[in-house]
Amino acid sequence: MRIGEKLSKSSEKLADLIHKAIADCELTNSEYDAIMKVANEDQHIDRQEKNLLNQLQSLLANGTVKRVKG
Repeated sequence: MRIGEKLSKSSEKLADLIHKAIADCELTNSEYDAIMKVANEDQHIDRQEKNLLNQLQSLLANGTVKRVKG
């Protein structure tokens, strides 16, 4: 994302969901499902959404956020 670039509405919604989901450093299955539903609801994952999902994946991969049941 470029400096000063605004998020699209769907990207903003996705960012809010991701931030809420990882606030406790845990990602439940239901939170993950909700994130993926928002990411796919318009049948297109734009560059901003892809960046957000990549950041989430990085947090999961490096152990900062743990995937848990729920």
